[in-house]
This record gives sequence, structure tokens and C-alpha cells, in this order.
Amino acid sequence: MVREPWELSFLAEPREVAGLRRVVRLHLKMWGLSQQTEVAQLCVSELVTRVIRRAGAGTPASLSLSMNGISLRIEVRDPGECETPTRASSHEDDETMMGELLLDSYAERWGAREGPDFKATWCDIATDLTSPHSHGGGIRVTRAEAMISLYEAAVSSHGARTPRLTPATAARVVIKLIVDLLAWVEAHGYDADDVLDAAQTRFDLGL
Repeated sequence: MVREPWELSFLAEPREVAGLRRVVRLHLKMWGLSQQTEVAQLCVSELVTRVIRRAGAGTPASLSLSMNGISLRIEVRDPGECETPTRASSHEDDETMMGELLLDSYAERWGAREGPDFKATWCDIATDLTSPHSHGGGIRVTRAEAMISLYEAAVSSHGARTPRLTPATAARVVIKLIVDLLAWVEAHGYDADDVLDAAQTRFDLGL
């Protein structure tokens, strides 16, 4: 799976946060990283809120997702022009501290960087990938891929006969296989419910 860097421009307004969280959820699903969605959404909320606190509501900003090795990197960038000259209130200091504690708790690491015309805050979120473009899902996905390979081999050999299982044992094996296959489906960015619906339809039609 190729996970190309992705970027979205937006205005840093409180009402935009919910939409950004939804977009991130959908994008991570396409990337097969649904397990990272909740942490990613929390981090997006905090990074955008930091821009609003520092540069003010309505500041043009951008959100980007990319892979940093096998970690998911989230970055929020803004022009960095509207520094507030007044001293922050104690309430704002408390909010900043809580935000930093959140990033410390959920991100592998986080930090800030700046250039001539921008400031950015980023964080890296851990995944279970073995390479930037591999599939997640752990042992279930590995088992499912092995079973898919065996199934393809059986079909290509016109169904070579294998020793029969007892009905009870076979049922347990089938259930485990279905669970592994659903894990494989989600790891590849598809919706498990859609796949189950399609399978049920084909089964009902005898296809």
C-alpha cells in the first residue's frame, strides 16, 4: 500500500475541528490505519487549537498526514504572523500545559519547527507497520494472507482433496478464518460491513 503525503488547507476556527477529525478518520481508513484514528483525532484537535490560541481564530492553516518511517506524522502549519504581544492569562497557560500533556501521552514524539514564512507543530503516532507501505493488523492479517494464498492454490489446482475436519472443528476454523479475513479487509482500507453485505448477497443468490 502506497501512502503518499496528503495536505488540506483550512481556516483555524473552532467549528472546523470536527470536520478535520472526520477527514482524518476517512483518510486513515483508506490507508489501513483505522486503529490509529482515535489518537490521531485527539492530536489534530490539539494541534489546531494551538494555532487558534497562538495566532488567532481565522488564521489560514494546513493539515498534513505523512509517514515518518513506520510512524504516522501529523503536522499543522500556519503563516506564523499574528503573534499576540500581550501576556497569556493563567487560564491560557493551563490550556497549553494540558495540551502538551495530551501530546506527551498519545504521541511517540512531537515538536515544532519554523521557516521564513511559517510555523508548524507536528506529532508522530506509533503504528504496527513493519515498513512505511506495509499493511497493519498484526498476526490476523498475516494469517489471512496465508489462507488467501492457500485458497488461490487450491482453486488453481481444481480443489485438490484434503483430510476432512469434523463439523464442529470446521465451524470453529471457519469463524476464525472469517475474523482474520475481516482484519485483512480493514488493514487494506475497506469497510468490513460492506464486504460482509456483498458476501451475504452473493451467498443468497448462489453466486
